[in-house]
Amino acid sequence: MKTFLAELKRRSVYRVALAYVVVASAAVQVVGTILPAFHAPDWILQLFVALTAVGFPVALILSWVFEIEAGGLRKTVTPETARPTNHRRIAILGIVGLLLAGIALTGYWLWHPWRKSPASLSESDSLAGRKSIAVIPFTNLSDDKENAYFTQGVQDEILTDLAKVSSLKVISRTSVMQYRAGAERNLREIGQALGATYILEGTVQREGQRVRVSAQLIDARADGHLWAEHYDRDIKDLFALQSELAETIVTRLESTLSPREKAAIEATPTADLAAHDLYLRANALISQPLFNAQGTENLFRAVDFLDRAVRQDPNYFLAYCRLASAHDQIYFNGTDQSAARLQLADSALQSAQRLRPDAGETHLARAEHLYCGFLAYDDARRELGLAQVTLPNEPLIYALAGFMDRRQSRWENSMKNLTHALELDPRNTYFLQQIAVNYYLLHQYDEAARYLDLALPILPNDAGLRLIRAETELAQRADTRALHLAISTIIAADPNAGAGFADEWLFLALCERDPAAARRATGTLSAKGYTNEGIVFPRAWCEALVARLEGDDRAARAAFTSAREQVARSLSEGPDHSKTLSVLAMIDAALGRKAEAISEGRQAVEQLPLSKDSINGALVAQYLAVTYAWVGEKDAALEQLRTLVGVPSELSYGQLRLHPFWDSLRADPQFEKIVDSLAPPATSPQ
Repeated sequence: MKTFLAELKRRSVYRVALAYVVVASAAVQVVGTILPAFHAPDWILQLFVALTAVGFPVALILSWVFEIEAGGLRKTVTPETARPTNHRRIAILGIVGLLLAGIALTGYWLWHPWRKSPASLSESDSLAGRKSIAVIPFTNLSDDKENAYFTQGVQDEILTDLAKVSSLKVISRTSVMQYRAGAERNLREIGQALGATYILEGTVQREGQRVRVSAQLIDARADGHLWAEHYDRDIKDLFALQSELAETIVTRLESTLSPREKAAIEATPTADLAAHDLYLRANALISQPLFNAQGTENLFRAVDFLDRAVRQDPNYFLAYCRLASAHDQIYFNGTDQSAARLQLADSALQSAQRLRPDAGETHLARAEHLYCGFLAYDDARRELGLAQVTLPNEPLIYALAGFMDRRQSRWENSMKNLTHALELDPRNTYFLQQIAVNYYLLHQYDEAARYLDLALPILPNDAGLRLIRAETELAQRADTRALHLAISTIIAADPNAGAGFADEWLFLALCERDPAAARRATGTLSAKGYTNEGIVFPRAWCEALVARLEGDDRAARAAFTSAREQVARSLSEGPDHSKTLSVLAMIDAALGRKAEAISEGRQAVEQLPLSKDSINGALVAQYLAVTYAWVGEKDAALEQLRTLVGVPSELSYGQLRLHPFWDSLRADPQFEKIVDSLAPPATSPQ
């Protein structure tokens, strides 16, 4: 033994081992510091640590067998002929294992499927073969009806837990919440409507510090009961109860549950039920369709609930994720595009990352932030790919991928991803509407109408859906009757409803050359005006258009001047100048500031080209065409329009045929030729 230990010492194995440990520790610290800066997935650091450990015995073996000298590597000689080893030998041998680990890491990095673009998420994660289940709203049996949110929360948490199981297809919350408890429910019909083989329903009763939950699992195909159970627990054990119930359902469905999924299900979101109640109230508001007339107000109310929730429990991870999402939506939809709003989203996201940096919800929130705040498609897609691993039933992953796809003109991928989202949430009217938007932008209006007709029976009284459906008739055929009837009917039923769709109302009035209706529509707007794809038009802009329609040039100029002051001011407040510049360009064109108008319009197109954002890029290009037309540059306007009619955009036959924006071009035969190229077959010239 002494001889062996002496030989270890002679061959510097001890020194190599020490050097390896020092170098490896430093390397792990450096890698752990720099990887987050590149948004690298968490498995990379884990793999690096594992390979570093594997490299340790490799380095020891090499130090025993070989020596490094000035002439190169040679096999170790006998003690009698050996020469003393130098420090360079120890250092190089000490990092040999790390080099091997680096080579393996590089190969794994290049091969690993996370690097593939989530543009094809729908292809990489098929729902075929998964057992499908819908968790419909539980019935509140408590005398205190204020416990409705508590009951909803129990059902929602069970649904969320089940959705973490990759062997199941779990119908998302938006679709199942339409089958409210209390109403007579035909479970077989619900299963068919949702595409779910199994349905879980139940009751919840809260009395003091006790909670009683009854649940039953039903085969929707035969309306047959498969399992039922009753739970009576202390309120502090609520989350454990929900996790236990979810795991039981997985077992009863004979589905697999991985250790990671089991740990995710058993994780407690918060120990504070008051904070959880605030979170549930916010979640209910955010989950409502975004095109709802109250959508913006709902987002601000949700932010208030979530701010209170994280004050109540500063470690409430899911509340921070939802809070970041709400701020990002407020920023992205144009309601508040200030740098301060983006910072609020970032702050909430940082809190979520601090608490659970590896969670799927964190990656999803980060993806939404990267997309909504920066149009950072590649980084956002990487985050979606990571989120998908632990959130296999989250439709928003596929919806966000679909939204990014269409902004990059990947229309086929966009349809696939949005359709996948719809499969997970089949009665989500927002997803139906977004698929319709794709077809609308592609000028496939019949298909757009088909998807809107699927959404309308779900929300027959939603003004937004009814107006979008009517707008397809105007866009396709230059026929204003459907939109006129829809707006008149809605306002007749509720005279105050116009504020929710003042932009559509004004658009119709301008197309119909109806100054009185245009004045009424503008009167319902706030001073901020309205937005179109995040592009803000102040009320003064609308007043100027109405004054023009009335033939009052003096009033129009005064209103345009007022609008210019507001838009110019907003340029210094928001980080995204391209869309604001396009509005400023049209205002300057109306004010006769030709050079400034053309410069601003061109800058907007340069800052937001079609290659960066095919939707808003097309809009700012369209507004540049308006700018050219208004300053008398007809050839430039026509050239811009020729480009636009060849790409997907909201520019339509109806808009070109009817809207006053294009009046200065109407006498030009080339303009009429462009208009006719968009006409539907029934109205094409013979």
